[in-house]
Amino acid sequence: MRWSSVAMALAGAESLAVALDPISISGNKFFNKDGSQFFIKGVAYQLVPQDPLVDTAQCKRDASLMSELGANTIRVYHVDPSADHDGCMKEFGDAGIYVLADLDTFDTYIIPELNYWNKTKYERYAEVMDAFEKYDNVLGFFVGNENIATKDDSPTAPYLKAAARDMKAYRDAQGYREIPIGYSAADILQLRPMLQDYLTCGGNSSEIVDFFALNSYSWCDPSTYTASTYEQLEEYAKDFPVPIFFSETGCIVPGPRQFDDQDAIFGPEMVNDWSGAIIYEWIQEENAYGIITYAPAGQDAGPDVQGGFLRKGTPTPKLPDFTALKSKWATNKPTGVNKSAYKPSHVSTRACPTSTAGGWWQVDGDVKLPTLGQILAVSPRTTQTAPSSEASTPTSTAAADGTAASSASITHQPSPVSSESASSSTTSGSSAATTTSKGSSAPTDKRVTALGAGLAAALLAFAALL
Repeated sequence: MRWSSVAMALAGAESLAVALDPISISGNKFFNKDGSQFFIKGVAYQLVPQDPLVDTAQCKRDASLMSELGANTIRVYHVDPSADHDGCMKEFGDAGIYVLADLDTFDTYIIPELNYWNKTKYERYAEVMDAFEKYDNVLGFFVGNENIATKDDSPTAPYLKAAARDMKAYRDAQGYREIPIGYSAADILQLRPMLQDYLTCGGNSSEIVDFFALNSYSWCDPSTYTASTYEQLEEYAKDFPVPIFFSETGCIVPGPRQFDDQDAIFGPEMVNDWSGAIIYEWIQEENAYGIITYAPAGQDAGPDVQGGFLRKGTPTPKLPDFTALKSKWATNKPTGVNKSAYKPSHVSTRACPTSTAGGWWQVDGDVKLPTLGQILAVSPRTTQTAPSSEASTPTSTAAADGTAASSASITHQPSPVSSESASSSTTSGSSAATTTSKGSSAPTDKRVTALGAGLAAALLAFAALL
């Protein structure tokens, strides 16, 4: 849901120190250095399209209020690997906050319309990893966000798995610490649980994601563990082989938000299998999902104003959302299990899902993953869409691939309301919205809009040569 030098001198090492120790993974859980289990209480943080981690003074202001909120993690969707992140990473580290960052950039999305994983993408992902691996408060990296969201998208899955494989190999070859690498999925009923099973199946630890995350807006207050379909999500997550958590949540229908889903996520129903949640989002903007503001809407144009919203200054809690979330997290204090007492042997690796004729999942079993630049043979894409009676309608607006995409317009990253309550969708131009039975829309799309079919075909042909 967002706008779609490795070495450092010894003399500068002290300035990069942060107050946090790296988080590690064992089985399907995150662990602190002292052996206690780590649970994510996070917020999505992208003040500006290119990189929100370059303004140290702003990061300090925001980190202070996040600490008051009870957050220990932020998710950042886009960063500039050539920028200096030392100040912001230190400010967040000193506030006890970890960072989850997406490796893809505006021109390196892996998308169904241009299915490939090539040297260009690999090198751009590596640049982001190179820029952030030195920070101990990097919790993990995403190789993609909602890349698979419609009926014909599942053939993209092997490319995502190949990206995870190659970035893990790059990480290890460079001698970096084992920073987890995973994927953030759209919560699409017809793709549950095939995608999460596929990305972790096959029995080869070097080829699977280190964690799986879900963008879900199915719990809309007032709701319940069963009515929201969280009960079903928990069934799919039981004894999952890697950590699983919500990488986006926070439905605003009908509002104001009470964040009652946090009681389930950190409570007895789900705490044994889920590792926490990230709330969408920090800043209030046109989609109305923010929990803070820097100024009222409708600001005059200026260097720190986009879409009529000021994106810099002293953060002010948006009430009652901010206080409701702060109250929930203050009472949600799971202890989990200590690493010394944890037995990862109880986790279960699922079989690779098989395809069904005419179904949403079209990857048949443990297929061989593509190598760099290889384009797998797949059946022609269709234009068939799910009927409105089906439970979940995706809202993804595909990101154009190749360097030409940098000139495309920027809108919100996709985040569908994808529960059994979703009934219809409307797509117009560069944005998309899913309408629920309660009449609300999910966060609008912040990806780069797709290019025309002719240019896409040209880019695909060019990619095959790289």
